[in-house]
Amino acid sequence: MKPATRIEPPPWMSAPETEAVLAALGAGGVRARFVGGCVRDALLGRSVKDIDLATPEPPETVLRRLKSAGLGALPTGIDHGTVTAISGGRPFEVTTLRRDEETFGRHARVAFTDDWAADAARRDFTMNAMYADPDGTIYDPTGGLADLEAGRVRFVGDPAGRIEEDALRLLRFFRFHAHYGRGDADRAAAAAAAAAAPRLAILSGERLWAETHRLLAAPDPVPVLRLMERLGILAHLMAEARPDFAALSRLVGIEQARGEADPLRRLCLLLPHAASEGFAGRFRLSRRDAERLNMLTRPTEIAWTFDAAMRAAIYREGQVAMRERALLAWARAEPGAMADWPDLIRRIEEWSPPRLPVSGADVLALGVPSGPELGRLLRAVEAHWIANDFRDERPALLAELKRRATAASDRGY
Repeated sequence: MKPATRIEPPPWMSAPETEAVLAALGAGGVRARFVGGCVRDALLGRSVKDIDLATPEPPETVLRRLKSAGLGALPTGIDHGTVTAISGGRPFEVTTLRRDEETFGRHARVAFTDDWAADAARRDFTMNAMYADPDGTIYDPTGGLADLEAGRVRFVGDPAGRIEEDALRLLRFFRFHAHYGRGDADRAAAAAAAAAAPRLAILSGERLWAETHRLLAAPDPVPVLRLMERLGILAHLMAEARPDFAALSRLVGIEQARGEADPLRRLCLLLPHAASEGFAGRFRLSRRDAERLNMLTRPTEIAWTFDAAMRAAIYREGQVAMRERALLAWARAEPGAMADWPDLIRRIEEWSPPRLPVSGADVLALGVPSGPELGRLLRAVEAHWIANDFRDERPALLAELKRRATAASDRGY
């Protein structure tokens, strides 16, 4: 395999923990190479999160070499040739070169090989099928470098065949186009994805949500989501979707100006509130995400001004929740409908809800027995305090509490 180009090695390539793994893998004289996303992102000058390596050595040899070097070694996917090395507390996924002998769904029967080109031929996209030596030499057996430079997401080989191997690849195609593509999506890939869209129904909710979450995290996922809707793919992914693309585009702009990109918040502009619970269950969202989705999609009648009603809402729902809901309301608002949304967001973030100046102990001190009546009195006084825009201080609230307790006592609690 001939070199295609060379880059200046980024710091992670020569970090001590990386060099320790490379030294262990090369102890038998066989060179390992970086592969996949870390090479792709290094070529683009982007930060690298996961470091993957490929080697012609079989996984049993990889395990032995890592352990001999005193590094952590986990057989995380040894049947498919994958071992996770732990060096300096950082994981490195090391995979033996493979060729597919038979594919079925997301699983494949593989054979190990020493042929780098054969290994590249089984990968999903050309931009993910590049390799790099530790000195920055790049190998590109499938034309991924030209595709990466052109912003073209292209399958290795026949798109329909690659999607047939794993239907999730059709979502990966759109996710990668959102993050790395420029201009129109590859026609052959888009057509193959549209034809295979009904197969999304066979995939687990966890896998679907993982890809959808990454897609929504793109700098601007709207063009890709519009394409997915035109191709009928969005309907197969989430039949309950009622996308408001205009609002979503505004939200993306708002988030970009604030240095944010929140996939779950963006999802709220694709789903009606009535569908949020069903979506959360089908896609197996975590309890925290499910509750947040339900909260964010819930309709509200509040006027988006910083007044007593807003302060009461912040007190009841919390600053974070009202900030989130205000951002969505801003995105849904017609341009010019409100003069200063940024100021409203700032005031929500800066206003600290006060603590109720009285407590259950004060109710007990009035002779009210512990039980439902105590809670009812405290809630009533709290509601009175909120209705007065939190202006009453402790003496006034104690007096109000005493008045209500006396009235309750006269009624015999």
